[in-house]
Amino acid sequence: MNNLLLEVENGIAVVTINRPKYLNALNSETLAELSECLSDIEKRDDVKVLILTGSGEKSFVAGADISEMVNNDAIGGRKMALLAKAAFEKLENMRQVTIAAVNGFALGGGCEIAMACDIRVASENAKFAQPEVGLGTIPGFGGTQRLPRLVGKGRAKELIFTTDMIDAQEAYRIGLANKVVPLAELLDKCKEMAKKIMAQSSYAVSLAKAAINAGLDVDLNSGLKLEADLFGVTFATADKKEGMTAFVEKRKEKKFTDF
Repeated sequence: MNNLLLEVENGIAVVTINRPKYLNALNSETLAELSECLSDIEKRDDVKVLILTGSGEKSFVAGADISEMVNNDAIGGRKMALLAKAAFEKLENMRQVTIAAVNGFALGGGCEIAMACDIRVASENAKFAQPEVGLGTIPGFGGTQRLPRLVGKGRAKELIFTTDMIDAQEAYRIGLANKVVPLAELLDKCKEMAKKIMAQSSYAVSLAKAAINAGLDVDLNSGLKLEADLFGVTFATADKKEGMTAFVEKRKEKKFTDF
């Protein structure tokens, strides 16, 4: 991989977008590499949580690579958007939990890739924005769809229409970031969260993730039916037996095995 770094240790995969010269901006090659990398990780039973971050201390992902896009025609622009769609949907829907460790600028495509993750932990120096309309285009990597779902339609429209940049505390206030931590502690805090998640039944977590994601796109009654179906599925697992038996026995130690 030319633009990504991958480290796997103790059930946690850390994927680093590594284009520091370009503030980790996303070009087509990086998007294709990311898609392939995520497909490989999803197949690994030894990975329970994926942390996505950017190299350096200034930028998470500064956006899509404008030096590539400036000469794209309509077909090229759509092709790039579909590359991002494929990669970001893997982040959103893979069975592993995905955490964005936002270590600086998350602008345009950077904000959009962070929103495709399950959880966003921002460093105190992080900045978020969707500046695309100031470039004569619109968010094309999911911003018009995921941002309203996270912060509400009105706030999303304001951020997209004005191109305003917000800091980490404002992102936390409106629900775009889950936590704000000092930059020096960012990866450690993300790994702490990952370990807490990994202490649960990974199969149950993956089903809960699937239920949440699917439920946002259907009416409440359909979502509740899906939840009941997946709730029933868990009753056929060894993890359900172990978790409930441990509760009845007042035993803190649990040995989950299903994923």
